[in-house]
Amino acid sequence: MGITYFEKERIFKLDTKNTSYLIGITDEENFIGHIYYGKKLEDHNLAYLLRTEESPYVPSVNARDRVSFLDSFPMEYPGHGTGDYREAAFRVKTQAGHTACSLSYVSHEIFAGKKEIPGLPASFAKTGKDGKPEGCFTLELLCTDSVLNLTAVLSYSVFEDTDVIARHVSILNNSENTIWLTKVSSMCMDMDNREFEAITLHGSWARERHIQRQKIGIGMQGVASGRGESGHQDHPFIALVTPNTTQDTGEVYGVQLVYSGNYEFRADVNQYDSVRLQAGINPVDFCWKLEAGAHFDAPEALLTYSASGLSGMTAHYHDFIRQHIIRSPYKDKKRPILINNWEATYFDFNTEKLLAIAKEAAGLGIEMLVLDDGWFGARSSDNCALGDWVVNEEKLPGGLSGLAEEINRLGMKFGLWFEPEMVSPDSDLYRKHPDWAIAVPGRTPGRARNQYVLDFSRSEVVDGVWEMMERVLSSANIEYVKWDMNRPLSDLGSAALPPDRQGELSHRYMLGVYSLQERLVSRFPNILLENCSGGGARYDAGMLYYSPQIWCSDDTDAIERLAIQEGTALIYPLSTIGAHVSDCPNHAVGRVTPFETRGYVALAGTFGYELDVTRIPEEDRKQIPAQTAMYHKYNDLVREGDYFRLASASENQMYDSWQVVSKDGTESLVTFIQVKGRTGQRSRRIFLRGLHPDKKYRIEGEDGVFGGDTLMYAGLQVAGLWGDFQGKLIHLVQV
Repeated sequence: MGITYFEKERIFKLDTKNTSYLIGITDEENFIGHIYYGKKLEDHNLAYLLRTEESPYVPSVNARDRVSFLDSFPMEYPGHGTGDYREAAFRVKTQAGHTACSLSYVSHEIFAGKKEIPGLPASFAKTGKDGKPEGCFTLELLCTDSVLNLTAVLSYSVFEDTDVIARHVSILNNSENTIWLTKVSSMCMDMDNREFEAITLHGSWARERHIQRQKIGIGMQGVASGRGESGHQDHPFIALVTPNTTQDTGEVYGVQLVYSGNYEFRADVNQYDSVRLQAGINPVDFCWKLEAGAHFDAPEALLTYSASGLSGMTAHYHDFIRQHIIRSPYKDKKRPILINNWEATYFDFNTEKLLAIAKEAAGLGIEMLVLDDGWFGARSSDNCALGDWVVNEEKLPGGLSGLAEEINRLGMKFGLWFEPEMVSPDSDLYRKHPDWAIAVPGRTPGRARNQYVLDFSRSEVVDGVWEMMERVLSSANIEYVKWDMNRPLSDLGSAALPPDRQGELSHRYMLGVYSLQERLVSRFPNILLENCSGGGARYDAGMLYYSPQIWCSDDTDAIERLAIQEGTALIYPLSTIGAHVSDCPNHAVGRVTPFETRGYVALAGTFGYELDVTRIPEEDRKQIPAQTAMYHKYNDLVREGDYFRLASASENQMYDSWQVVSKDGTESLVTFIQVKGRTGQRSRRIFLRGLHPDKKYRIEGEDGVFGGDTLMYAGLQVAGLWGDFQGKLIHLVQV
């Protein structure tokens, strides 16, 4: 079993394949302490790490210094206002106006498998042929604040096939009085600071998830979003790494949330050089009314530890997301090669134009046409009709059914774009239900992309949108849906929530989004759902619970995508990265790159096209059959294999390289992109990873056989690239 309780020492030990996590209960008040998280240990009696045998000692021994104890003890889930001056994991406000709260251990339960979290996406255990969970065990610590009569269940699920621990917190009000929760973190962990550096992901629209690394110091550092979404600007992830950590060496503590709304990740270093790492819902503007008998569930946090550098963390998260987050029937399947009409036509299309694109695409090996924005209501631009999910038959005579039938006759699938969460002021929906939009009474609500946000905290709004979507999706053979969200939340106010529940709006909104996506995948289980938010503003594990892929960025330029996809692949599998070949000059940055290179970069993702195949240069069009064949040849390897980062153009400014290796190590694909050409230089040497050192490999299309140890330790030479933005694929097969 992956979880053991040692009753004599009052220590819980959680073991994955390569890691151990230890929790200790101490003193008469049953304080819950964090003992250890790191490389797997045989021993369990590590209570000395709690430092309770040194000053200021525990309160039962030294009550006069109780505050000093609380302010230095490594808490597992600290409260607020009783003497621990570090950042609390949860905070409350009582009817009397008090904010003090603290937890003590009462009891525990250890069981196989894990529970669902009501209304929230969460990881799941594998099940055997008998339907019982396999390789997953859960520890639930029942804790109470006896003064408030508040119960907290701290849940830890251990997955033995991956080095990931899923943490979740549920809080129950057992009192007769209402309590307001003003902060509920999903996890907290106190550790000695080891000169940690923090790795976080940042950017903006069209340049999401660029990697940032900096040393943490005294005080608070971290990332947060108050936009109602994960956000282009920051990301719900943080890693603390020891100094000089590389892809292969150093220790890494990673945390990410299975959540798509407002979040806060923070690493606080105090006067004792201890670091408190936390992740959860952003407490800004959050206030949850917890009535007598009610409970609140925080989103799930995914923790991992790697003793083998960043590549270890990456491997843990990739495998975990593929095996324990993504539910879609497509997760282990090759996705159809699609062509999206957005950059080809924008709003200027009709049935004839779409069919012309489809006919040309079908002959080139493309397998699906996706109709993007502009097919509904009076939508002739992005200034109107959003929310009117009724087919515009002036553009599309015969509706979607007729168009889908024509597309299917060509041997292609048909997909459709929606933006369910938004409404245009100039729309039938808004004119009928202006109160359905989020707004503060008396204030002029801010528009973004000339649209408002629908109040998905209200069930009648979610129901109304679903009725329109279901009618459309039932009207034709639609096999793919792109779900978009093109603006963040602002002007937070709900016409339906009472004054003392307005602080619940952002989280209730997210619960409404999840409920609608759950309806979609339940009612239409064979539809391939791709999430999107103005590109990559809602790329997170919460969305991957509903869709196996997410549009990575609206910037489709192959060179800009190198940094974007590098940051994304740091924690997410390549199979989830929506990546397309687009036209040049690129519509986002105006850069011209070789069509071949665009294909190589898009191959490290879902692969598709974002262009008008009837209008691109003939030399580019002629390459598409070879690219689609390339996708079919390598996609199983890219989708299922282990990913390694070999070089970063963000760091060296010259070239980029990554590698995917099959799980059995018998096959590997290396991608090399030369960003800048250079004079007077020899070939580049790259050092491969993940191969069997005692096996031999042949490079496809070349003479000679190399030992795996040679390719990894002596390196492989890459030569023959002339000019900027050139690419090369290197396919190795074990002899």
